Amino acid sequence: MGLANFFRRNPLEGPAADLYAEIVRQSRIPAFYEVAAVPDTVDGRFEMISLHAFLIMRRLKGGGDKAQKLSQTVFDEMFADMDQSLREIGIGDLSVGKHIKKMAKAFYGRVAAYDSALDGEGEETLEDALRRNHYGTVDEVPAEAVAVLADYLRAADQRLAGQGLDVLMKGRADFGDFDPR
Repeated sequence: MGLANFFRRNPLEGPAADLYAEIVRQSRIPAFYEVAAVPDTVDGRFEMISLHAFLIMRRLKGGGDKAQKLSQTVFDEMFADMDQSLREIGIGDLSVGKHIKKMAKAFYGRVAAYDSALDGEGEETLEDALRRNHYGTVDEVPAEAVAVLADYLRAADQRLAGQGLDVLMKGRADFGDFDPR
C-alpha cells in the first residue's frame, strides 16, 4: 500500500455517518418511550440505537462486499459515538474500553436473538427476545408495549428489505413511522 492510500479516508464514512444519524434520529422518537415503554435512560437509549442499527446491518447482510464494509463502518461509527458518550457522562478513560467491550458483546447477542426471531428459526418469539434483551433492565413491561415494539420491528424490517441497497449505500434509510396511538 502506498503512502497516499494509507492516508485516504474510507469512502463509506460519509454514508455510514448519515445512516448512523438516521438511526439516532429514529431512536429518539418519543412514542418509543411513551407507548412502547422503553425506559428513557442511558440503557433504554442504547437499546433503541442497537435495535435500529441491527435493522440496517440486517438489510446490508448479503449485499456483497461493499455492503458488508458499510455495515462495519456503521458499527464503528456507533461504537465511536458510544465511547464519546461514556466519556461525556464521566466514565474514566481506563474503564471506557471495558464498557465498550461489554456493550459490543450485548449488541452481538441482540443481533443473534433478533435475527433468529425475525427469521422464525429459533424457539424464541420476537416478543420474547425483546422482553429478555431490549427490556432486560425493566421489572414489569406491559405485553401491549412489547407487542407494539415487535410489530414496529417487523414492519421496519420489511420496509428496509423493500428499499434498494443503493439507497442505503448512499446513506439513506426509511424505517417508517412509529406512532401507534
